[in-house]
Amino acid sequence: MSDNHDDHGKEHPDRPKAFEIKIDRTTYKVQEPALTGAQLRTLPEPDIGPDRDLFEVVPGGSDQKIDDATKVEMRNGLRFFTAPAQINPGRD
Repeated sequence: MSDNHDDHGKEHPDRPKAFEIKIDRTTYKVQEPALTGAQLRTLPEPDIGPDRDLFEVVPGGSDQKIDDATKVEMRNGLRFFTAPAQINPGRD
């Protein structure tokens, strides 16, 4: 008799227990293999508000805006930053 769910709960040797990521230069440890933008916004204390956009730093490329529904695969060394959601242009 084979029990196919034996491996549930066992560690995968190629996957770390926690991932270290940075948001605005602060390091956070997360356990989940993927997080949405909405979940990432709850890591800092206080949460990242709707007045700020969240971006993933893409080395050698254009930084990517992370919307609330965007799913991000976690890996060590991921970096994110926030910026004002709306930049007020100067008046004429």
